[in-house]
Amino acid sequence: MSIRKHTAYNLLGAVLPIAVSLLTIPIYIRLVGDARYGVLAVVWAFLGYFGLFDLGLGSATAQRIAALGNSSPERIAPTFWTALAMNGALGTVGGLLIWPLSTYFFGHVFAMGVDLRSELASALPWLMLAVPLMTLSGVLGGALQGRAQFLELNLISVASSILLQTFPLFVAFAHGPDLAWLLPSVILTRLLSFVVVFWRCKVHVFRNHAPSFSRDQAKSLLLFGGWVTVSSLVGPLMVILDRFVIGATLGAKAVTYYTVPFTLAERSSILPGALTSALFPRLAMAGRAEGRELATRAIRSLAVVMTPVMLIALLLVKPFFGLWINAEFADNANVTAQILLLGYWINGFARVPYAQLQAAGQPDVTAKLHLAELIPYLILLYAGLHFWGLPGAAVAFGLRTFGDCVLLMFFAGALPSAISILKFPAALLFAALVVALGLTAGDPMWWSAASGLLVMALAWSWRSAPVDMRELVVRVVRKLPSEMRETLR
Repeated sequence: MSIRKHTAYNLLGAVLPIAVSLLTIPIYIRLVGDARYGVLAVVWAFLGYFGLFDLGLGSATAQRIAALGNSSPERIAPTFWTALAMNGALGTVGGLLIWPLSTYFFGHVFAMGVDLRSELASALPWLMLAVPLMTLSGVLGGALQGRAQFLELNLISVASSILLQTFPLFVAFAHGPDLAWLLPSVILTRLLSFVVVFWRCKVHVFRNHAPSFSRDQAKSLLLFGGWVTVSSLVGPLMVILDRFVIGATLGAKAVTYYTVPFTLAERSSILPGALTSALFPRLAMAGRAEGRELATRAIRSLAVVMTPVMLIALLLVKPFFGLWINAEFADNANVTAQILLLGYWINGFARVPYAQLQAAGQPDVTAKLHLAELIPYLILLYAGLHFWGLPGAAVAFGLRTFGDCVLLMFFAGALPSAISILKFPAALLFAALVVALGLTAGDPMWWSAASGLLVMALAWSWRSAPVDMRELVVRVVRKLPSEMRETLR
């Protein structure tokens, strides 16, 4: 099982859709308008929260199948079919509930114009199909992850993501920026992806074994998934609640000024996500000592790669927004984006102990931590929005991710080594934030400070990188000149 190769598959599977989104998001905003884009963002957040009806069975399926290792399909198939049957039933219940709840929320709570409310009302029934699709897809993806089929899983993910981002644009061009057409077009693309993933599960997971239901498997999956559900309930709430509060208090346009930077910052989690997803099956089979060694190595590798990249992002996010969208958007979203970037840098490391605890069969620990974080986060969010507006909401998010990271590392036994690894890159990023906020991009002082910080970050990364990572870089660098010469010939 090659963690490096599977991480590369996961990374490419995340990067390619991002490249498409960088092209499509500005087109979406120009085509449908700031307010309508903000409404769509909140609809997806609302739908995402209904992922709690998965009851953690997607993660439980991945953990159970990974722990079975190279067992025969006869042992694996009952786990798959039992999880799929339960998630189908749970998704149906969620689908029946989401229509009246979303109708009430968007009809009476969320602040938007009468025309947008009318468009959305006719599209909301489609969410009843989206919920079971989401819960069933969680089991299918978990099964392929447990079988370490990362290449196929990412190929399907890339194709479906590109279709998901481009097909609604064609619909918008053909029928206009009408939510009654945009929302169904997205859900239908997800249906196509579901069919393809189910086909690959037939090949790699259950083969030709007929559907079956095991009460023992159900109890085992629900015991694991029950605690994952608590995290699935509380974790997404702490991620999406800010947009609901912003939409209810400041309106749909403010949601766009927050959601676009949030989405951009969230993209920085692709490497941690790729690594921990590839690491999960290995952690599920590892003992405690080996698991801690793998986790420490993962944290160091993430810091080496993410620190220079995040430093550049902090320094360039404002001019990037100015070129990508417009100067007005950059002025409104700059500070929020920088704080969110720092929050997601911290959150990237939290993914390692989270995966470590989940793979070790301790989902209760992560669930209890999320419960403990909820009330303090709500207080921070209220205070931040009240006193500082959108940047205050970003500060609340950043403080929550910091506390979450510290607690997860403590309970996973990774905190001392993580502090030793991360203290210097954290200081560099804080200095980059000061430069980005205090100096004008492109000025001589800005160039001097930015260059100095980048050199220090690169030097630290090279010195701290694992030996095999440095050897890989050296091999790639040595190979480039010969390939360039061959190209020139």
